[in-house]
Amino acid sequence: MFKNKILNQLCLILALSFSISACSGDNEVVDATGFRPEITNAIGVNGYLWRASLDALSTLPLLETDSSGGVILSDWFINPDAPTERLKVSVFILDKSLRADAVKVMVIKQDLAEGVWIDSSVRAGTSLQIENTILTRARELRIRSIEDK
Repeated sequence: MFKNKILNQLCLILALSFSISACSGDNEVVDATGFRPEITNAIGVNGYLWRASLDALSTLPLLETDSSGGVILSDWFINPDAPTERLKVSVFILDKSLRADAVKVMVIKQDLAEGVWIDSSVRAGTSLQIENTILTRARELRIRSIEDK
């Protein structure tokens, strides 16, 4: 029960970060390189998915980002409310198209038991929920860029 609550809180944090960023007065949609996603072919993956993924993981410490390969890896995140549990999130952007099957999210969870971190199961649907959050944000970015033209 407590573990599900922490995972729910992580998903809520990700969703809220999108809501807050949508309130920004800046209407210019740019990707991580500072350019509009539709003209950033150099990054090797869909610019909207790339930006949306970075937005989704903005509350987590990032370990590695590779825009040409479409890989974003977070470092371990420990929620202060659950210090015996930590999560690591990986996002893989698999295509240059804005499609549902172009993004894959993997979540790894560990629990602290007797001073040792041990792999444990993630609540079913957590990865899919983050993928849907990324796809929703990517579609919002795409729509905003069309409206700005």
